Amino acid sequence: MSFARLGPVGSEIPVFRADGAAFDLSSLTADIDGAFLSSGGIDAARAAHSAGSLPVVDETGMRIGAPIAQPGKIVCIGLNYSDHAEESGLAIPAEPVVFMKDPSTLVGPYDDVLIPRRSVKTDWEVELGVVIGREARYLDSPADSASVIAGYAVSHDVSEREFQLERSGQWDLGKSCETFNPFGPELVPADEIANPQALGLRLWVNGTPRQNGTTATMIFPIDHIIWYLSQYMVLRPGDVVNTGTPAGVALGMPDKPYLRPGDVVELEIDGLGRARQTVAQA
Repeated sequence: MSFARLGPVGSEIPVFRADGAAFDLSSLTADIDGAFLSSGGIDAARAAHSAGSLPVVDETGMRIGAPIAQPGKIVCIGLNYSDHAEESGLAIPAEPVVFMKDPSTLVGPYDDVLIPRRSVKTDWEVELGVVIGREARYLDSPADSASVIAGYAVSHDVSEREFQLERSGQWDLGKSCETFNPFGPELVPADEIANPQALGLRLWVNGTPRQNGTTATMIFPIDHIIWYLSQYMVLRPGDVVNTGTPAGVALGMPDKPYLRPGDVVELEIDGLGRARQTVAQA
C-alpha cells in the first residue's frame, strides 16, 4: 500500500493505494502533509480502508502530483556513493556533505523538467527520498532514526553543474531551479519496505541506461544520515531528505551528454514505482 496525490497543481486530492485501486482520503485529511503524517494518518488510512469507508477514485486521465505536499525543507546529501564521488573527481567525504534544495522545486513524477535559461549543463540524479513523519531533534543514536521516518519515494535531484560548481562556491544555485525535484509517484510507508539499504535505483535518458546502483553502497546509510542531520537542524514532519545518487550522471561521462529540450528521463527504485519526465526549456 502507498499514498499519492492526484489532480491539477495546487488542487490535488490525497489518495490511499491498495489492492490495485486508489481510495479518496479527503474524509480523513485535506492533504498528505506533515500534519497528516505526525498525527497517525498512515494508520488511520489503513483502518479506514479495512473498514471499507473510503470511496474509490477513478484515476483515468488524472495528473499524479508529488506524494507529499509542500515540505518545509528539502535536505540533500552529496557524494554519498563512492562511485559517484570518483566519477565527479572528488574525495570520499569523512562526514555527510549537506546542502539544501528550495522546497518549491518539488513537482510531480510526470511533470516536465525545465532547463533554466542560460543553462548548458543540466544533469540527472536518481535518489532515494526519505519523508520525515515525526520531529527529529538531537536523536541519541542512528538506531533512533527509524522511528521518525514516515516513508520513502523516488526522487530526481536535477542539477545544473555550471551553476552548482562554477558560480557561487555553494551548490544551491545549481540545485534550486524550478522543477528540479520531481518526486514520486507514491509515498510508501517505511514499514512496507523490508530493507531500505537493499533497493536498486535505475535511470534512463531517451531509453539509454545511465544509472544502475543500489542503496547498499551508500557511504552513509539512511539511519546515520537522519541522526547526523538531527544534530544540526530540526527535521520536521513532511520534510524531505534526498540521500545521494550512484554513478552514471552526465558530469562523470567523457562526452558529458547533458539534458536538452525534448529528452525523456525515466527512473525507478525497487518497490517505490517508476517516474518519467520530459525535458523542456524554461
